[in-house]
Amino acid sequence: MNQLHTPKASRNQETGRLSFMRSVSRASVAHRRRGGERETQPTAAATSIVAPCTFSSVSAVKKTKKTQRTQRTALLVASAALLTVSTAAPALADGKPGGDTGKPQPPKSMSTVGGAQLGKPGTQVRLKSGAPVLPKELSGRSWMVSDAETGDVLASHNAHWRLAPASTLKMLFADTVLPKFPKNLKHKTKLSDFDGIGAGSSMVGVKENETYTVHDLWLGVFLKSGNDAVHVLSAMNGGVKQTVKDMQAHAESLQALDTHVVTPDGYDEKGQVSSAYDLSLFARSGLQKKDFREYCSTATATFPGATTKDKKTGKKKRGSFAIQNTNRLLTGLDGVKQYKGIAGVKNGSTTNAGTTFTGVAERNGKVLLVTVMNPDSGEPHAVYKETARLLDWGFAASGKVDPVGELVPPKGAKTGAGKGAPGAGQGGSDSAKTVANASDDNGGGMGVALGITGGVLVLLAGGVFLINRRWPLPELVRRRSGRRS
Repeated sequence: MNQLHTPKASRNQETGRLSFMRSVSRASVAHRRRGGERETQPTAAATSIVAPCTFSSVSAVKKTKKTQRTQRTALLVASAALLTVSTAAPALADGKPGGDTGKPQPPKSMSTVGGAQLGKPGTQVRLKSGAPVLPKELSGRSWMVSDAETGDVLASHNAHWRLAPASTLKMLFADTVLPKFPKNLKHKTKLSDFDGIGAGSSMVGVKENETYTVHDLWLGVFLKSGNDAVHVLSAMNGGVKQTVKDMQAHAESLQALDTHVVTPDGYDEKGQVSSAYDLSLFARSGLQKKDFREYCSTATATFPGATTKDKKTGKKKRGSFAIQNTNRLLTGLDGVKQYKGIAGVKNGSTTNAGTTFTGVAERNGKVLLVTVMNPDSGEPHAVYKETARLLDWGFAASGKVDPVGELVPPKGAKTGAGKGAPGAGQGGSDSAKTVANASDDNGGGMGVALGITGGVLVLLAGGVFLINRRWPLPELVRRRSGRRS
């Protein structure tokens, strides 16, 4: 596999993302990549008008002058139970997305988790009378449209093809690690927290010997796809190896058997794969958590910067600076139209993976998940535009297609009425109370995005998932007062 190591062709940097924006704090600070190199798209502060969100102050930390280019950690995780469903070996994307000498082909036989039709290569859809045809402008190697509430898969294309996931793997990282630490817990970073960060990684700008809350770090993970924030949280979780082990176990518990985890941040490593099907499972599971929903729907926030000493007074003062979500369907920037009803979840981009994205959106009470992996049409921001087309199709096709499969429930889930896990059969007593309590928001700023009103709530209690058909997400209020022209 070809790997690009130069800073200008960084493997894990979200392409074309904003590198500077008006700060919601007092001062605007130019964001720099680790090692001091400025990001590739500086933008004048006057060109972006963004209203502040109510998240606690978070600054995309400036990098130290000392270059942090540690060698990538070779993480080999043995998992006997992994990838047992498919009879084919993992199918990896080639070194250059799209390829110069022909496109890689999906395996003839893939996993059948979720239904036999999902294991077939090519496009799978069952149109009924009056159903709209699928969009023509689709070039993703793998994609899938599913109903987040029922778990029905409305259409798919190579749904179980094991491909490099890039930073969409951070959805699994967050779903695994986020419940372990309270958001107000503070952590003072040390140099060893950053061990194993790959060269050219996307960074939010976490600095050594500074104190951050867990809340700060998760904003860095979700908004800026910061591998530095991922590694600090991993260090808090017992280290990268332990976190990889935890993620792999959680993936298997979700029946995401196409996924092999090598790094917690999605950085390109040999053998690290997932699929459109598994990424949809991760998103669906993560979105059941209030904090996950909050972070992935946030468009802008502030991030703690460096502590400096005032030369006149001798007092120490900590700065902060603005960060912005790299999900363009959420922010509506760089020529990508903001998608009405979008509420997350995660984008990614590496050399090996190309661009990847999983999005969730609501329209007229219907909640859809779309995952697109490695489109190669050459269209600018194709992963977002193809996602938007599939969302449009999915909303229009609702009730007019027969499912080609389903998003399976986690292992040990109690399944009742409904697909993918519904539940409950208790007619709204304890289960209804649980849903109401889980959707309560007591502070904690919200980001941009329209609210979504339906879904599936999965709560882990005593090792058993209790699943309810509907999962009312807290209303997400659009908070941007202006848009960059």
